[in-house]
This record gives sequence, C-alpha cells and structure tokens, in this order.
Amino acid sequence: QSQAVESGGGLVEAGGSLRLSCSYSGLTFDDYSMGWFRQAPGQQREGVSCISWNDNSTAYIDSVKGRFTISRDNPKNTLYLQMTNLKPEDTAMYYCATDGSPWRVDCTLRPSDYIAWGQGTRVTVRS
Repeated sequence: QSQAVESGGGLVEAGGSLRLSCSYSGLTFDDYSMGWFRQAPGQQREGVSCISWNDNSTAYIDSVKGRFTISRDNPKNTLYLQMTNLKPEDTAMYYCATDGSPWRVDCTLRPSDYIAWGQGTRVTVRS
C-alpha cells in the first residue's frame, strides 16, 4: 500500500518562499504522474500543479503560474513544489497525490483522477 508524507509547510510573510516535499513509499513512483493540490477552509480541493510520470510535461493553475515550480526526483521517490512570491490567497492545506493511472501522457489537475493522498502540510501566508 502506497504512502505519501508531505513536509515543508509553514507560516511566511507575503512575498516569501517555501518548498514543499512529498516522499512516497509502496509504489513504483516513476510510473505515475503526481500532483499537488490545496484546500482552503470552506472551499473545494483544487489542483495546483502536476508533473507527468516521465517528467515531460507539467501543468499549473493560472493563479500560480510563474510563481510555483513542480519537480520530481524519481530515484528518491520524492515530489517537490517550490513556491515563491507567496500571496495570502495561497493559504491552504497542501496535499500531494498519485495519478490513478500509470503512464498517462499528460498529467491532469482533476482531483478525481488521483489516489494515495498524503495527510497534508499547512501553508499560511501573512499579509
């Protein structure tokens, strides 16, 4: 059974940076696209960014383009999200997850396509 553990969240001032990490065990990590999602209080979970299994494609929601960068280290079974120029509206619980289908050509930002969710790491951006 796969397990994901997120880390790297915290409290930062607006304009600051954080790097989230997600370590996986129990699956063939490099067969699957991976995604970062977030959920603010009272709101639905939304896809933030994803990266394909072979690192050939990435996707971002419009609000984070140019500020966030997703990457993966397959030998380390680890997914990253570098977040810069953080804004108060980025405040949320951030989750990583695994695409339910291996070797998908392009990753998706649909939460329903993902399984094996982590417990989340909280990001709070103070204005």
